[in-house]
Amino acid sequence: MRERWFGATGRRVPEIAVEGEDIVLRDETRAEVDGQLYDVLLVSLPLSDERLSEAHAEGVPVVVRASTTEQVQDALSRPEVACAAIPAAVRGLRELDLTELTYGPVADQPVSTYSIVACDLDAGQWGVAVQSKFLAVGSVVPWAEPLVGAIATQAYANPRYGPEGLELLRGGLQAAEVVERLTAADGGRGQRQVGIVDGKGGSATYTGSDCHTWAGGRTGHCYAAQGNILVSGKTVEALAATFESAAGTRLANRLLDCLAAAQAAGGDSRGQQSASLLIVEKDGGYAGLSDLLVDLRVDDHAHPIEELRRLYGLHDALFGKTPDGEWLDLDDALARELRERLGRLGFNGELDEALSSWAGKENLEERIDGVQRIDPVVLAELRRQS
Repeated sequence: MRERWFGATGRRVPEIAVEGEDIVLRDETRAEVDGQLYDVLLVSLPLSDERLSEAHAEGVPVVVRASTTEQVQDALSRPEVACAAIPAAVRGLRELDLTELTYGPVADQPVSTYSIVACDLDAGQWGVAVQSKFLAVGSVVPWAEPLVGAIATQAYANPRYGPEGLELLRGGLQAAEVVERLTAADGGRGQRQVGIVDGKGGSATYTGSDCHTWAGGRTGHCYAAQGNILVSGKTVEALAATFESAAGTRLANRLLDCLAAAQAAGGDSRGQQSASLLIVEKDGGYAGLSDLLVDLRVDDHAHPIEELRRLYGLHDALFGKTPDGEWLDLDDALARELRERLGRLGFNGELDEALSSWAGKENLEERIDGVQRIDPVVLAELRRQS
């Protein structure tokens, strides 16, 4: 039976609780669990975001009345909810497999995978790279939040490890503590595999005793590497060794190199199909308005790692940042060249307007900053096109 934290009380309760048995509801503000009375917020569907947020911020357990499968799903889709309270007459709802109901066939298939979760504390980046003989592995395995941590959930994956694990990390728990809490509350822990890096670079990995061989993991400062249904343990060793030997390299490149090295060492015993690269940085995404620095997925491909690297090359060309010292000052000769090349492409008029219009058409607007200087990546692309 899966459990959740009962607010900030320090205890756990069944996430689907039978009224009068698992929980006794006194009124809308009080409930009894194992003979002890607690202040709670008792609500019914539909849920109020404001009320849930307030209760969650105050550590008050949120209990939602539910009497159907759909209501239980709706209630427990919110991480603020401690439990769904059901009438004794429908106690059979306690046996619901919410992971299967939520994610469908994904939950029934082993995500035979190797992954690495890691961070670059100096850059303020956390990320996950993963490859698998599994369709669209990036839709299940990787989770990350800047300054909080990163998580990979795989094998007979429990996708709830992602949001619930990040919530625990956000609350100040270390990676190893989060792994212990997630797996302790999961009756299917023997078939799970999870790797976590926390906001300070602490790491932990877990492989259930029932995971298909070869399965295991390795941790070090700022990373956790793990895999299951692998040719051998050399795959995980390659992930770890590559990460450790590439200090100073940008995290995205470092993780892509890890995947390539792991595949060269044997990889998934069933072959290749999909791969994903997720990296987060506070305000590091598009226009500084998102935390998603990189979110790339190859869902179905004969050579997913090579394709993922190709996509990252495009991503970096469009959205990467050239160091300030490498930008070129626009002297008269270079300004004249820009006008001529832009004119050939049909962009005439004032240089700043012409350059901005062309860059916007080519999705290079994030690499433009007036016309006093120019990013060499932009100049190279303009020269290539004209």
